[in-house]
Amino acid sequence: MELNRYSKRVTQDDTQPAAQSMLHAIGLTREDFDKPFVGIASTGYEGNPCNMHLNDLARHIKEGVVSSSGVGLIFNTIGVSDGISMGTPGMRFSLPSRDVIADSMETVVEGMSYDGLVTVVGCDKNMPGALMAMLRSNRPAILVYGGTVASGNCHGKKLDVVSSFEAWGAKVAGTMNEQEYREVIAHAVPGAGACGGMYTANTMASAIEALGMSMPFNASNPARSSEKVRESFKAGKQVLELLKSDLKPRDIVTKKSLENAITLVTVLGGSTNAVLHFLAIADAAEVAFTLEDFQRISDQTPYLADLKPSGKYLMEDVHRIGGIPAVMKYLLDQGYLHGDCMTVTGRTLEENLSEVPNLVKDQKIVWPVEAPIKSSGHIRILYGNLASEGSVAKITGKEGLTFTGKAKVFDGEYAANDGIKQGLVKKGDVVVIRYEGPKGGPGMPEMLKPTAAIMGAGLGNDVALITDGRFSGGTHGFVVGHITPEAQEGGNLALLMDGDVITIDAVENTIHVDLTKEELETRRKAWKAPELKVTSGVLYKYARTVSSASQGCLTDKF
Repeated sequence: MELNRYSKRVTQDDTQPAAQSMLHAIGLTREDFDKPFVGIASTGYEGNPCNMHLNDLARHIKEGVVSSSGVGLIFNTIGVSDGISMGTPGMRFSLPSRDVIADSMETVVEGMSYDGLVTVVGCDKNMPGALMAMLRSNRPAILVYGGTVASGNCHGKKLDVVSSFEAWGAKVAGTMNEQEYREVIAHAVPGAGACGGMYTANTMASAIEALGMSMPFNASNPARSSEKVRESFKAGKQVLELLKSDLKPRDIVTKKSLENAITLVTVLGGSTNAVLHFLAIADAAEVAFTLEDFQRISDQTPYLADLKPSGKYLMEDVHRIGGIPAVMKYLLDQGYLHGDCMTVTGRTLEENLSEVPNLVKDQKIVWPVEAPIKSSGHIRILYGNLASEGSVAKITGKEGLTFTGKAKVFDGEYAANDGIKQGLVKKGDVVVIRYEGPKGGPGMPEMLKPTAAIMGAGLGNDVALITDGRFSGGTHGFVVGHITPEAQEGGNLALLMDGDVITIDAVENTIHVDLTKEELETRRKAWKAPELKVTSGVLYKYARTVSSASQGCLTDKF
């Protein structure tokens, strides 16, 4: 097998002397020119705890590549911290960053003629962006997740980043004083690593491990651990084995492996953002996978894991009971996973799991299938006259399964935050936040700040919230996002008024406003689409090219 299939374009061609001179300039020898070139794409940067340590891991990966007679070449791309940008105009750049990451990694791999790729990723959009690039280039590749952060602690209470958002809601509600609020902020996030609950980063890392595109234990090994260092080195070595066997991402990412990934998301109670991202990942893999597949898997799969935001525990706790492989072994034994799917180890999922210990006995985090938290999944794909093209709800069962209330309409997240702060949201309301979709936002921002404020104000069981924007993986409560068509495109969400009666039904999977077709048509005639909020730059380009959320917010199909 020719390991330098792509790099030989520049290393072996006598008509490329300038390229070879430049490679000598970076320290490569003539002997190195005969080796495969592996790009090591790091999303490491100083401004975010999820990413602050990734450049260190990239060096361990490079050591693994070099030890196996490859040439490891580190490059960097961007990231946006969801936790830092949440609730600010910066959050509008978060989802677009996924596609910038995918585009930039693809650009370097293709432009520099690399034979393989290892990506080092941390925050939410890093992982789907990296995986989309791997699938587009389709060269042997492995994804390395930077790992979860340790829990914070304040006066003996376990904290994570969402504790800070909910503390703000409690402060607004008058149930937490300023000193207590500041103490939570100071102690919630103790260092490097991605947000600790089953939020989007840990959801995507777990799903990608089930997909077969990362090494075993990748998702649950903590950020600051010797296990993460060893795993990174092994990933660098393993990519050379993938080159030898010519095992590529599209050989691994299939309909069955996507089903494995979404099954694990369902069992873990993972983020609704997984729906958006896996639609895009499936598209990059050229595998037919739609909203109906998510609903089918959710109907067939129980919700088992008592993890934050809806439960008690963090990813560090999953690590202590055997990690994601032990969870998957349990699911495989119960018949919920396809064991014959290939993985980046060069072995099938079943072969990988055969060597894994069982879940720790008497653990309380993953409930048995015979006594689940909920007998079906928490992700519900809802349709109705408010979402003719679909929407995504996160219903764990703790919130109830149906909600009917009167609309309290806000044109944008900031107006909603102000309304909640001013006490305009009351028990029984359905909070409507519109013009926050992929075009209307633009950028489809996450709504953790208003949902956390509702929780902190003690209204979590008495208020529903619907939006054409997204929710953070840290969101919990009776929430529906990704409503399509979005308001900016003239979806019926744009026609709602205060007092309209809205019913959300997670049994029948419907979302409906009690208005006749005639009344909706009358309102539509009076409605005019607002101008885009931006007229230039990245967000303008995004708004003009992005597809519907029901298709994964793709930007390469316009």
